[in-house]
Amino acid sequence: MRVLVMTKIFPNAAEPLSAPFNRQQIAALGRRCDVEVLAPIPWFPGARLFARWSSAGRLGSVPRRDSIDGLAVTHPRTPYLPRFGHALSAGLYSAALYRELRRRKGQFDVLLGTWAYPDGVAAVALGRAMGVPTVVKLHGSDMDVLSKRPSLRRQLAWALPRAARVVAVSRALGQQANELGVAPDRIDIVTNGVDGALFHPRDRAAARAELGRAGDTRRWILYVGRVEADKGMLELAPAFARVAATNPDAALMVVGAGAARAGMEEMLRPLGDRAVFVGPRPFAEVPVWMGACDLLTLPSHHEGTPNVLLEALASGRRVVATRVGGIPDVVHRPELGALVPVGDADALAAALGEELARPYDASAVAALGARGGWDESAARLQDSLARACRAAVPAAATTVGPPAAPAGPGRAVDDAG
Repeated sequence: MRVLVMTKIFPNAAEPLSAPFNRQQIAALGRRCDVEVLAPIPWFPGARLFARWSSAGRLGSVPRRDSIDGLAVTHPRTPYLPRFGHALSAGLYSAALYRELRRRKGQFDVLLGTWAYPDGVAAVALGRAMGVPTVVKLHGSDMDVLSKRPSLRRQLAWALPRAARVVAVSRALGQQANELGVAPDRIDIVTNGVDGALFHPRDRAAARAELGRAGDTRRWILYVGRVEADKGMLELAPAFARVAATNPDAALMVVGAGAARAGMEEMLRPLGDRAVFVGPRPFAEVPVWMGACDLLTLPSHHEGTPNVLLEALASGRRVVATRVGGIPDVVHRPELGALVPVGDADALAAALGEELARPYDASAVAALGARGGWDESAARLQDSLARACRAAVPAAATTVGPPAAPAGPGRAVDDAG
């Protein structure tokens, strides 16, 4: 089976740490199928002049072709309208990639769009234009956030029912696809995997020594991910301050970067080295941070099935997270950790304090939280793609609500009903 993947959530030369979950699954799929990746780079005239403020500017140096994890990756440039053009993104995306697909006509059996918008909407339009089946994969905020915007929701309600299959990483995301008109028998739940060679229980003291922090016997709360407001960082800062006030041996380690870092640092400055902002680290180092911590937290406002929680549990570390998206399916027993309401700093502080003081057996946590590896996840994705290939390309599927105009090549999807 020959698979052409369209995705904007993929690493590149400028952002090698981006979306490791997507890279790992697609790389595993590439060991089972013939896979090529189109990972578009947003572009607008003079983008590099705005590199300080715009990701499009920072990505200007990314080469057109690359090889990543054994995959052939092409980075076409797609027109991007900063701030005001989100509703037009799928149409611009489709128009820019139409030529790429025409060059590959007859060279792929199925088109996989990973991320609902604009990738999924554009993939469905292009798949119909090329006469090949399309599968759309949903991850989290692509549905939890983007599908709530009326102009984008209409486009998703046009596109998703026309996909041969829809793959969701959690039951909650699958339900959202169903609400947009996708028949339940065309929705596949394919959870992400965990690299067991990297994420497994480690000796805590040895892990800290490997990080250059030998002799640090404090109780570490670890956060790994984007340091942004929608990840709950503005709740985590005051919550940890309260935990630190009653737990003199508590420390917070933040691995990652983002716009909320400055605000967090300001709030936690009085705590000195009890709040450590490590910054982004290579993916291969993350398992060591997991092994070094006592507890991992993810107070996010929206999630699909976050890999950071799967990896923490595989590392034998309990977690405190928000009760949102697919997280309850991951933290499904009290032995694995605690769940709190979204945006509730008081509840987060209470749970962090309680869990930090709770003794547990790392091996037992790892066994209870065990998930399959990336090969197993890729096998399930391959099965979904194969089903799409066996089915005829949908003609005129029933839409839910007013459909957006089809985002055919050269035509922007607009807000018209």
